[in-house]
Amino acid sequence: MTLPDYKVYQSDLDSEVDLTAHVGNTPLLQLRRIGHELSPRVKIFAKAEWFNPGGSVKDRPALNIIRTALANGDLGNGKRLLDSTSGNMGISYATFGATLGIPVTLAVPGSASSERIAILRVLGAELILTDPTEGSDGAILTARQLAAEKPDVYWYANQYNNDANWQAHYKSTGPEVLRQTGERVTHFVAGLGTSGTLIGTGRYLREQLSHVKIIGFQPDASFHGLEGLKHMTTAIRGLPMRHVKCGPKMRMIWCYGWHAKRDSSWGSRPARRLSRHYAWPRNWRKGSL
Repeated sequence: MTLPDYKVYQSDLDSEVDLTAHVGNTPLLQLRRIGHELSPRVKIFAKAEWFNPGGSVKDRPALNIIRTALANGDLGNGKRLLDSTSGNMGISYATFGATLGIPVTLAVPGSASSERIAILRVLGAELILTDPTEGSDGAILTARQLAAEKPDVYWYANQYNNDANWQAHYKSTGPEVLRQTGERVTHFVAGLGTSGTLIGTGRYLREQLSHVKIIGFQPDASFHGLEGLKHMTTAIRGLPMRHVKCGPKMRMIWCYGWHAKRDSSWGSRPARRLSRHYAWPRNWRKGSL
């Protein structure tokens, strides 16, 4: 057996397309063994977001936040991009920061995995490790303090309250899901961290197909150990959810969807099954793909 004869064309070598052009358009893969006990009419799919350059769905909002800031003149003037992150968003920021020549400073909980911290440092990000017992909320407070103390040094991206976050999914993830399912999607499920994936994708799908059910899930307690997910009742938010109406931005997930809480031990079981049946990569700390 020989390796395939791959061909490299001169046009590929001359292309000026950079890493940012490869964000999105990720595969939609059917989970044939998961839910096999259901009716044959029911098909379950997963969006393979690890095909993004930074390895996660966070490439979408990170790139859109950076592009929007550059267009508005908030970045590109010597300021450092500043934000808090539990890992994946930081990797995306650092990836595109390195690509576009934008310095990045990240407030990261000290409980983040050593692998993620190592990746962030290799990508050139400046890291500020915060109290591990305070989790992602402690990192948010640290980023806010730095932004307030040194506004001439930092531009605070504030992923949790930045419209460019959910808009990235409205512009890309939603249209992709609709196209890849042949407009036959009936339910969309996403975990809640910043809630950008659920809000942006859900809003687009509901505008196109009013019957689609939007389902968000979160840990059942504030101390859960699931990196990237938030217990919304106790977590810091940009806007108090009880004061947000069901308006055009659809920021309140319960406006048109379902909401489920799962205990944190449940989170790793689907990841183990998917890895065993499909040899898919997963993040043990998050229990998700």
